[in-house]
Amino acid sequence: MSDMKYLQEKDLKYIWHPCSQMKDYETFPPIVIKRGEGVFLEDIDGKKYLDAVSSWWVNLFGHSNKRINDALYRQANKLEHVIFANFSHEVGIELAERIVKVTPKGLNKVFFGDNGSSAVEIALKLSFQYHQQIGKPKKTKFVALTDAYHGETIGALSMGGVDLYSKIYKPLLLDVIRAEGPDCFRCKYNQDRNTCKAKCFEAMEKIVKERHQEITAIIIEPMVQGAAGMKIYSPEYLKKLRVLCDQYDINFIADEIAVGFGRTGKMFACNHADVAPDIMCVSKGLTAGYMPLSLTLMTDKIYSAFYDDYNTMKAFLHSHSYSGNALGCAVAVETLKIFEEENIIEKNIHKSNLMRKKVENILTDIPHVGEYRQIGMIGAIELVKDKETKEAFDWQERVGYQIYKIALEKGVLLRPLGNIIYFMPPYVINEDEMDFMIDTARESILEYFNRK
Repeated sequence: MSDMKYLQEKDLKYIWHPCSQMKDYETFPPIVIKRGEGVFLEDIDGKKYLDAVSSWWVNLFGHSNKRINDALYRQANKLEHVIFANFSHEVGIELAERIVKVTPKGLNKVFFGDNGSSAVEIALKLSFQYHQQIGKPKKTKFVALTDAYHGETIGALSMGGVDLYSKIYKPLLLDVIRAEGPDCFRCKYNQDRNTCKAKCFEAMEKIVKERHQEITAIIIEPMVQGAAGMKIYSPEYLKKLRVLCDQYDINFIADEIAVGFGRTGKMFACNHADVAPDIMCVSKGLTAGYMPLSLTLMTDKIYSAFYDDYNTMKAFLHSHSYSGNALGCAVAVETLKIFEEENIIEKNIHKSNLMRKKVENILTDIPHVGEYRQIGMIGAIELVKDKETKEAFDWQERVGYQIYKIALEKGVLLRPLGNIIYFMPPYVINEDEMDFMIDTARESILEYFNRK
């Protein structure tokens, strides 16, 4: 028995993998990875795979990055972790100071969590408690978009609008007000995301005008709805949202977990609209794919509503055992240093333009490619049954999944989102690696449709 087969059998004896129907593993067992370097992963048999999705959107500067490895080693030899209540440490303080400097203006306070979902839970609780403590107890409802995704814990899942993840849990979820979100590929106003004034915002505006007295916050993925299929929309939507939230004392929660840290071409997606939210959640790229860590940032206005004598019971009594983990903080600090010292955002402008040009040259002529959309280092190919009508494939055909399996055989990891194949590679990708990624995507798409 080969090492791969032996380890696969042992894996499936014990492990329940995330976001998976485990029965699929009977015919397509998990690939056991032994090392990573740059944009490549290498399995136990020595086969390499280009990580075109940054291992679920977390990796920024490549696997086994020397700078981050060294930062983690140095920190591990000083302090691995300490309780973060009544204690602190240098690297946590440095991270807070650095993140406040690079995030949108006004986000001056930082709360530490473990992962993206916990950051969203913190944001929801903060907003709710904030309004309770400033004398507006009726403001208890949240507004989120159709096709939104904000995580898998109960509060975060409640905010999501993708039935694939949440439908079965509906009886457990919070009662969220759902506003129709932007759908630029199938825009019912026949407008273009690059030039429009976000007429689709009228759905949100109508809800808020009617129900603002009961709304505490609106949560949104700025510029890109990720799990919905990398749905990119106009920055005008965010500008209008900021104005509306100010008008009705509603907290604007920006979920930058997937789109922050340069993914959209700017440090944070809110920068495209030059707006600052009241509360912002970050994770994923924060630690460049190394450690679980999240931050929830908020304005002084939010923070001040909790600052009082203990016996007023206004404290935010939320905690995680690994809050402020020193190892995660050290990696995050090094991540921010790399952005600053290596001019990552500026360098990525060239790479993103190159990626767009290459994809448009060889992929958009395929009959079933309905649209290629891109913002920064995120590119998405929407596959359709009919290019003219934009009719989608039946989800049960699992078109994206079949193409994903073909691409893996060819050495590229292109984990799909339904009928969407997307590129979100680590920023260290070079031109030859980009060619391999895009050429393999083309070959895999064509091979799938030629088989049908």
